[in-house]
Amino acid sequence: MSTKKRKKSEAPAASLVWFEIPADKTGRAQTFYSELFGWKIQPFPAMPDYSHINTGGADASPDGGLMGRMHPEHTITVYFRVASVARAMAKIKRLGGKIVRPKTPIPGAGYFALCRDTEKNTFAVWESPSGK
Repeated sequence: MSTKKRKKSEAPAASLVWFEIPADKTGRAQTFYSELFGWKIQPFPAMPDYSHINTGGADASPDGGLMGRMHPEHTITVYFRVASVARAMAKIKRLGGKIVRPKTPIPGAGYFALCRDTEKNTFAVWESPSGK
């Protein structure tokens, strides 16, 4: 069986870089996930009702956030790194997906866009200012 090599002109595969867990009662969710996985969950500076989830270090899954649920259908959202949020948004639309929240800056960190795939699953694309 031969292995297909990626052409130099192709973009690298998107990788999972962040996740967010919404909760009706964030304290209850914090207790649940801390006890279940041993995650360290601490308030995120200058962001009320948002906590940082430390999943355990460099070899662990990406870190994430715990937040208050924003609407009844608000579910876990995963963030995928892309080279360009704008190009990813165009491709998502071309493939039949939808943009829920357009390119949005996070000062000093990067940009994201919330999207919906063809099956109505919500996900986000993330662009770091350094491209890494």
